[in-house]
Amino acid sequence: MTAFDFSCTGVRADPYAAGPTLVFRLRVTASPGTRVHALALRCQIRIEPARRGYGDGEARALGDLFGERSRWGSSLNPVQFAQVPVMVQGFTGETETDLVVPCTYDMDIASTRYFNALEDGEVPLLMLFSGTAFTGARGFHVEPVPWDKEAAFRMPVKTWREMVEQHFPGSGWLRLPRDAMDALLDFRSRQALPSWEATVGHLLRAAGERTP
Repeated sequence: MTAFDFSCTGVRADPYAAGPTLVFRLRVTASPGTRVHALALRCQIRIEPARRGYGDGEARALGDLFGERSRWGSSLNPVQFAQVPVMVQGFTGETETDLVVPCTYDMDIASTRYFNALEDGEVPLLMLFSGTAFTGARGFHVEPVPWDKEAAFRMPVKTWREMVEQHFPGSGWLRLPRDAMDALLDFRSRQALPSWEATVGHLLRAAGERTP
């Protein structure tokens, strides 16, 4: 059976994608001399929050995910980020390919809340691989890619922030149930408020909260 190894050599935000997208650079190595016609891979990307430290501000922002810092010994569990397929073209020995990961700025998603809470540093990621390899110097052999294949990578927080800023410059995103959205729209119309920012500010002031 062909031995495969995987590593991630970098990541960038795709400036031309229709939505927020990260592009990881993936290096694939096969047994020496083995002709690989193609690799049909599945990649699960997981955040490993226990593999970095956090400042006080970050800890407060992560409270809804992991609870109080005193509980982190048992609550700082991995967070699912993405599952994506990738087709690797034929090679012998070693090759590199792009792993394209569509992202969201939906704050109801645990991974997005985690990324948004980080002020700087790196995000500890673990990539888990599986799939099918088509190999052979003469003809085709079909082999599984073992489930134990993985690669650790530390993604700079600034890369995530650059990606979000490309698509949501200077702003955030909030998803609401349809009935709540209809009620807000009706309120905005009745109050003749010019924007959603003005609408939220009006409600915050009415509740006695500080506004920017």
